[in-house]
Amino acid sequence: MDELAARLGLEVAQRAMQSPASTRYLVGIAGVPGSGKTTLAKHVCAIVNAELQKLQASSGAGPSSQCPEAVIVGMDGWHYSRAQLSQFPDPQEAKDRRGAAFTFDSAAFADFVEQLKAKSAGDEAVLAPSFDHALKDPVADDVRVESRHRVVIIEGLYCNCDDGEWARGARALNERWVVQVDRQVARERLRVRHVLTGVAKDEEEALWRADNNDLPNGDYLMSHLLEPVKRIVSREDQTWV
Repeated sequence: MDELAARLGLEVAQRAMQSPASTRYLVGIAGVPGSGKTTLAKHVCAIVNAELQKLQASSGAGPSSQCPEAVIVGMDGWHYSRAQLSQFPDPQEAKDRRGAAFTFDSAAFADFVEQLKAKSAGDEAVLAPSFDHALKDPVADDVRVESRHRVVIIEGLYCNCDDGEWARGARALNERWVVQVDRQVARERLRVRHVLTGVAKDEEEALWRADNNDLPNGDYLMSHLLEPVKRIVSREDQTWV
């Protein structure tokens, strides 16, 4: 496991256990497309869960005590559906720019983060949408943040923005991280990824998408970060793609 992810996960687990047991500890991981934020979130979540178990055991809690856990919630579930995009003033632009900030329901996302913050960890589950890549649309109430989930890692391009409704959600987070990556490295990763995942039919289309949508969206993020934010340099190898 990557040493940096292990250190970050350990720090989050310790801070979460030091916070009141009735609260959730919220971490937002943002980054330009191709930075590796999703993979980092998975690595950190695994470490947090392992460390929470150790900390729970060392605290002397009995076997009947519910062990706190970490869970990841991706921001993609707050994409507007294709049906909603078709009602935009310029439906073709909305379709072509899907992934840009205006193609997400930022108000609903902010509502979700504030709900996580407001509801006690002992309350009923908080529901979040997921995104079905086969259907190319969000799926409502598909992710459950349960009472045992003391740590929630939210990963997505705009989760740490200072603009509009995004800022309302970002302010509710305990920690805001951004994964930084060289622009050309991100572009090359996107060229490979878009072809492999079927987002683009060939490398030419993949690079068009990177240059005309993905990287400009990343520029928007990096110019609208809500400070303070922890900056993490992306690994140069492919393990964070």
